[in-house]
Amino acid sequence: VRWMMYWIVFALFMATETFTDLLISWFPFYYEIKMAFVIWLLSPYTRGASLLYRKFVHPTLSRKEKEIDTYIIQARERGYETMVRFGKRGLNMAATAAVQAAAKSQGVLAGRLRSFSMQDLRSIPDEA
Repeated sequence: VRWMMYWIVFALFMATETFTDLLISWFPFYYEIKMAFVIWLLSPYTRGASLLYRKFVHPTLSRKEKEIDTYIIQARERGYETMVRFGKRGLNMAATAAVQAAAKSQGVLAGRLRSFSMQDLRSIPDEA
């Protein structure tokens, strides 16, 4: 549980840091403060990640639990519909490619058979 809390808080920190890094990286000792914060999160003595998770993250997730569940259900339904739609499209493309390949190869086969027809054999002079 301790590691779960750490990784959730660390992921949120990294997501926000991506945007805030551009704005406040000029601040003196910014990188040193950031390293100290990560060590504070990780340290078993300070239990910073556990503190932040219990004070901020867990209450927020608890309040928005129904909304999150609704979004997960919608994403699952949309994902299934999307997979079915792309599956149908892929099968149609494969069938079209197979039919086109068969039509092209049939034309080549007919051309080869035509080259062995009697007219072609009559045009070859007898050398006997």
